[in-house]
This record gives sequence, structure tokens and C-alpha cells, in this order.
Amino acid sequence: MRIFHHADAVRHDPERYFRRGAIIPHPEQAVRYRILRDAAANAGHGLIDAPDHGLDPIRAVHDAGYVAFLREAWGRRGEMPGSGEEVMAGIFARPQMHRRPEGMLGLVGLYTADTSTPIRAGTWAAVHGSAQAAVAAADAALAHGHAYALSRPPGHHAYADSAGGFCFLNNSAIAAERMRATGGRVAILDIDVHHGNGTQGIFYARSDVLTVSVHADPADYFPFYTGYADETGAGEGAGFNRNLTLPLGSGDTPWLAAIKAGLSAILAHRPRGLVVALGLDASADDPIGALTVTRAGFAAAAASIARAGLPTAIVQEGGYLCEALPHNLVTFLDAFDAARG
Repeated sequence: MRIFHHADAVRHDPERYFRRGAIIPHPEQAVRYRILRDAAANAGHGLIDAPDHGLDPIRAVHDAGYVAFLREAWGRRGEMPGSGEEVMAGIFARPQMHRRPEGMLGLVGLYTADTSTPIRAGTWAAVHGSAQAAVAAADAALAHGHAYALSRPPGHHAYADSAGGFCFLNNSAIAAERMRATGGRVAILDIDVHHGNGTQGIFYARSDVLTVSVHADPADYFPFYTGYADETGAGEGAGFNRNLTLPLGSGDTPWLAAIKAGLSAILAHRPRGLVVALGLDASADDPIGALTVTRAGFAAAAASIARAGLPTAIVQEGGYLCEALPHNLVTFLDAFDAARG
């Protein structure tokens, strides 16, 4: 498996996270990148430094003002008296709040959805590198059949103009748009335990990118406000968004059945390429997961996706610090390679 990564991934390293009234260690730490990178390398997969394709692939998905904010926020932190090692807001814009402010504190609340996405000194370098890995994997998938992007920080909760859920740039959406730009329809299969709400939002009114998300029921699980079965697209995109929800605690059998159903819809779409948003947080061992997928389940999912025979860019999403994390990644990559032949 060709694995694209970027060493700047470690430059975004949040230490704390304000959740449910308490300050806890941040689940999305830079060590995730090192653990996944080393596991893949030790398993014999080839690591490739992602080349820099610049801002064009990012701006093809994300709002220009939002991209400028991410690039400039750390340098403008002096405009927020009392700010320390992180740029973070304490007030967040709601849909009813319709004006774009000028001051930095207001902009942080406009462009971020929660306290999980603090901006630190190296955040832009990390998220830019993460996106470049996704671009490179998309190109390699079209040229060679399949590739994996070790994108960290993850991306599928990022909207075109908003960060949230540990995500800043939507790497899976960037990979899909990169594939689509060269002609033909594309599909995204998101198997993270959380709904890919940002990805859905980016493509919701489009028919050229089919989005399918298999995830834990959001009625009482993040992201709460999206990810329901009746969200099927709008306008030209009507019918091109599928949410396959699973009861909390679901294991291999229902998870694999949902993936099979998603692949059936994808093959009917007849895409020229597929992006797999690979969340390893569906694991029974994940510290913030809500499903009980086993290592055998990840192997079966990889084989099923590989047998679809589509040019496939696998983009890393969630999967958090636990002993099973590196084993689940290697299991998925090995099983995909074996099934693809």
C-alpha cells in the first residue's frame, strides 16, 4: 500500500479539551500520527512524503475567508487580550447570527464550532500537510488503483467554512474533489463511528459526489444535529446523500451489513473513484467510540471495499489512543491489499 503522510502533522498538538464542564486530556494528540505511521512502516507498507500541491485543492472545497482565517489566526492572536498558547473562542455563532464580525474573537467563534479545535503555533502547517497527504493519495489512487493518506488532524467534521470535532480542513472532501476535477463522478464511503457531517454539508446539493456515511445513531451521540436517514440531499443533490445509522453498541454484523448496503449504492452511482473516510474509532476498544467492531470486522470491511474494484483513496479520520489502534490500521491495510491482489 502506498502511504502518503506529512511530517508537519505533529505540529498541531493540543494538550487539553474542555468537555462537559471539565478540562480533560485532548483525545486527538500528535502521537496518533506517530503511532499510525510507525505501525504501517513496521508492517512493510511504503511511506511517501506528500508533495505540496498548494492551496488550490483546499480552496476548491473550502471558503476563501475561512482558509485565510486558519492561515492568519495564530499571527493575529495579539488581537485577543489574555490569549495564551491557544486561540480559542468562548462564544460560537448560531444559525440565527448572520453577520461576519471584524475582530479576532468574533471570527474564532464564527469559524469554529466547539472547543475541540484550538489553533496553536503549528496548527496551519499540520492541517495543510494533512490535506496534502489526501491530495496525493487521490492522485495515486487514480494512477495506481489505491493509496492511503495518513491525514492527521482528521477532517470529516469540517464544513466548507467551519472547524469542529477535532477537524479543520476536510481531507476526505478534498480528496474527492481532486478525483472529481479530472472528470467523472466520485463517491465517499465514511465508516468512522461519527457521522461525517462536514462532508455531507459540502456535497449536499451536488449530484457528482455521492456521500454515504455509516455511523452510530446521532440521536444521543456526536455530532447530534446531523446524520439521520431522512437527510438525502437537496436540489441537484437530492438522493445523493445516504446516512446508514446503527444503534449504539452495534458490532461486526450490522456494521458490515451497512457497509455492504453503502457499497451497493456506490456501485449503482458508477463512480470513477472512491474515497474511504477510514475511522478506526468504530473499534470496541476505542476510548470515545460507540460501536463494538473487532479487528476481524475491520479486515472484512477492507476486503469488501477492495473487491468493489474502484480506484480507492483511503483517508484517515478518527481512531483514538488505545492499544488496538495500530493493529486495526495494519489489519485494514493488509486486508485491502490482499483482497485487491
